[in-house]
Amino acid sequence: MVPDPGTEVRPSAPPAFLRDARQARRLSVATLAWLGAESSLGLAAGLSAHSVALIGWGWASLVEALASVIVIWRFTGRRLHSATAELRAQRAVAVSFWVLAPYLVAHVLWDLREGQRPAPTALGIAVTTISLVSMPLLGLAKRRLGARLGSAATMGEGTQNMLCALMAAGVLAGLTATSFGWWWLDPVVAVALAVVAVREGGKAWRGHSCRH
Repeated sequence: MVPDPGTEVRPSAPPAFLRDARQARRLSVATLAWLGAESSLGLAAGLSAHSVALIGWGWASLVEALASVIVIWRFTGRRLHSATAELRAQRAVAVSFWVLAPYLVAHVLWDLREGQRPAPTALGIAVTTISLVSMPLLGLAKRRLGARLGSAATMGEGTQNMLCALMAAGVLAGLTATSFGWWWLDPVVAVALAVVAVREGGKAWRGHSCRH
């Protein structure tokens, strides 16, 4: 019987490759657990404070979680050495970037039309600060693993984690600014995040998500 090219497996793999693949899965599982909590807290704080940037950041955490699921799928079972599985995972990560952008823009327009103004939120400040510290460490580790594995999907997930930290910095700045009455910075940050998400999606689609 001719094997399915999408699940074709090489006869053997170097121990270093298998070790890195296991590490990629472990990091993705840990990231998935944290992003579940981060997204829930971010969305709760954003909805309470009417902060579109914080709501968008909470949704972005769900998008990141999807990327983690994709990488776990990519390095599990017979897909471990499948070039077709790698391409599918890479493209799926790219699409996960693009899901976020139209939502952010639509939410900004809705809030501006309805006259919604963001309010300061201690919970939002706390959760974005934690993400600002932790996500760069995860992102760098995954990008290094992705480079060793030759996996654009893993590097794309790492890029999303780095983007999450940048988003957290922007959202944190916006939340702080609302304390001084600068409410307009919140929708500006949200639109900037949408632009960055589109850009990173294009890079991930082409397999260049690790290059900046």
